[in-house]
Amino acid sequence: MKELTKAEEQIMQVLWRIEKGFANEIMANLPEPKPAYNTALTIVRILEKKGFVGYETFGKANRYYPLINKEAYSNSLIKGLVKNYFNNSFKSMVSCFADNQNITSQELEEIRAIIDKGKNKNKE
Repeated sequence: MKELTKAEEQIMQVLWRIEKGFANEIMANLPEPKPAYNTALTIVRILEKKGFVGYETFGKANRYYPLINKEAYSNSLIKGLVKNYFNNSFKSMVSCFADNQNITSQELEEIRAIIDKGKNKNKE
């Protein structure tokens, strides 16, 4: 899956949150400082070409919606991060976060519970 630019990701974050929206609705949900209206529409068209956004036409207006869900994109980004920065090792990534972040013992226990749940899910 292609990686999004920061501007493209901002538009996608809005579409993932509102699910469907006309250009003015997308603009209204963008954080400040907002891009120019034409800039935002150009980004939406780029997202269409990349296969991230679809649209329905109502008269002269298009209502846009995501074709890729947020979870699928997040998973793709994380896999790329692990591959490119942690030598394809999730263990190295987790170790890096544990060493460089202020992770509490409670958070570690919660992470362990999530991992255990994933293991059990894979066994089914």
